[in-house]
Amino acid sequence: LDLAIHAADEWSCNPAALEQCRDDIAQGDIVIATMLFLDEHIQAVLPALAARREHCDAMIGCLSAGEVVRLTRLGRLTMSGSSGGMLSLLKRLRGSRTGNASGAGQMKMWRQMPRLLRFIPGTAQDLRAYFLTLQYWLAGSEQNFASLVKFLIGRYAAGARSPLRGKVHGAEPIVYPELGLYHHKLANRIVTGIEDLPPSPRATGQVGVLVMRSYLLAGNTAHYDGVLDALEAKGLRVITAFASGLARRSNNTLYATAWRRLTRCCP
Repeated sequence: LDLAIHAADEWSCNPAALEQCRDDIAQGDIVIATMLFLDEHIQAVLPALAARREHCDAMIGCLSAGEVVRLTRLGRLTMSGSSGGMLSLLKRLRGSRTGNASGAGQMKMWRQMPRLLRFIPGTAQDLRAYFLTLQYWLAGSEQNFASLVKFLIGRYAAGARSPLRGKVHGAEPIVYPELGLYHHKLANRIVTGIEDLPPSPRATGQVGVLVMRSYLLAGNTAHYDGVLDALEAKGLRVITAFASGLARRSNNTLYATAWRRLTRCCP
């Protein structure tokens, strides 16, 4: 397995990184394009993605602008963009961008869809694979990324790689809480109750820290852990809460809930 990962924020200052990305797209058997929203990033790779689409085993465009999502090809599933196509279905399932629909409610719907589609034959199984890809990605731990790769290879490997189809299996996506507590000295690191945090009987005070869930799941926590160690070295007990989104807007329920949890723990 050759696994290549590219970050769009490198392309403007490193032309060689962009060329390497395009080369890898041209050779990729399974191509995933995600988190592409800025037009300069999209246009940098869109021609390469379009050229590769019909020649690779599978291409997934997700959590991105429409022109990237429409390149998706998973088995018989294509995002045609027509009124009767799967893209239209996904828009209806997504719900309105306005109104009272909560992020938590939408996430619940995304998690339920693979269960609902499991027993429907035909293209529905490829749509199920698309929803599972979203679940793996949004709960992006190392275990989920590894399972995502195995899942896609086991289902969509073709050509010389077809003997792998049905013989490689990814575990079901691990579900992590959207809101919880974190401590870098715990074995599992992520907990849901304050009673699960390490006791600090000698602490002279408490401080609350609000962090991003995605960093915790990816294990990218050295910058957080350094701050927590420094605060604890000053004799403070640190209560670290996380949410999947931290934009402080009135409609960000997860942020507000995490903030309330911290203020209750650390008045």
